[in-house]
Parts: sequence; structure tokens; C-alpha cells
Amino acid sequence: MQADYVQRLRMTFGKGGPARFISHLDLARALERALNRANLPVAYTHGFNRRPRLQMAAALPLGYTSEYELADVLMMEWVEPEQARQQLMTRMAPGIEVYQMADVPLPAPSLQASTVESTYVATPLDPVDRQELAGRVAELLAAPQLLREREQKGKLKVYDLRPLLFDLCLLDTAGDLPHLQMRLLLQPSLTGRPDEVLLALSIDPLAARIHRTRIVLQDE
Repeated sequence: MQADYVQRLRMTFGKGGPARFISHLDLARALERALNRANLPVAYTHGFNRRPRLQMAAALPLGYTSEYELADVLMMEWVEPEQARQQLMTRMAPGIEVYQMADVPLPAPSLQASTVESTYVATPLDPVDRQELAGRVAELLAAPQLLREREQKGKLKVYDLRPLLFDLCLLDTAGDLPHLQMRLLLQPSLTGRPDEVLLALSIDPLAARIHRTRIVLQDE
């Protein structure tokens, strides 16, 4: 870490509303634009196309919403975290809300190297028998393995989803629509996907709302 970086701020933010339909790359660009316009002493990359020193914890697929996204930004001068949050929000794109900014030690591991697990709530939009769904959940959790196919570089790769799924349950909530909460492994090369869990339950992921509620880091 270069000596002229004096502060590392970690933002906790949510993505919803119109921001639901922007990609991970566009989300990163929206954060960069807000940082550029917020008059904050942000550290920038070198070269012709200078960009804010920003790192996000994990990609959120297109169409998902979230109340718990994480990103780190490096500062050239120390800024009071709440002041930085307020300045940033004055320039933020609709649908993105920064809930908190906090100091993080400069030598701390990167966000991407620190993620352990993530929690999602999936809400199927088509009619589902709750009792039948509860039975499917129990069968899935009892299965010794859940072989799935994932495309990588144009080739289908078979993998076991079961070790990537820590927990799955039906939430006791009011209303007709069931809510499935799932805790999934979140590591650079081992990541559980909510859409694959839904497919294993015979639910079309395109006919469900998927919302991230938490990202857990090492030492938490």
C-alpha cells in the first residue's frame, strides 16, 4: 500500500429501485461517478484513464436487489466517515443508498479475499404450496450431494452445490408469497448461487425476487 494513501473507507450500501436493472460493471461506474462529483479527496489510479481507487466485495447479478453491499475506497486525505457518506449521497444515482461509511485499517486484507458467506431472501412470484415447498427444502438439506452444471468458458462443468449451501429455510412471514432464506458460501473460487438453489427446488429463478441481506467477512 502506497504511503500517500492515508485512509481506507468502507461503505455499506443498498441497491434497489431503478438500480436493480444495472449490471455489476455499471454499478461500479455509478459509484465511481458519484465519488468523482462528491468533492472528496479520493485516491485515483495512474495512467491516461484515471479512476477512483474502489474495490467491491462481490458482484450482484443483474435483477437482484440488496441491502448489504460492501465497497472500499482509498483517500488521499483523512475525512470524517459520516461527512464522506453525506457528500457522496448528494451525488449518488437513484436506487443506490449508502447507509454507512467506516474507517478500515489500510493493511487489512482486500474485501474480495475476506468474504466468507452471503445471505439471500428469495421470493417466488408464482403460486407455490407452502407445505410442499417445505418438504422440498427438507429433502434438499438432507441430500448428501447436489450435482449441478455450470458453464465456464463455453463448457459445461459439473459441480456439487451442497457444500456451498450452509442453510436454507422458509421464513415465517405474513402474506401469500413464501420467502426462502439461504446462506451460501462466498469465496473467490467457491461461490453458491441463489438461482442454482431455486432450480434445485424446481423454482424458476426468473420468476422470483432475489434480495441479498448480508455479506459476512472473515473475523466477524
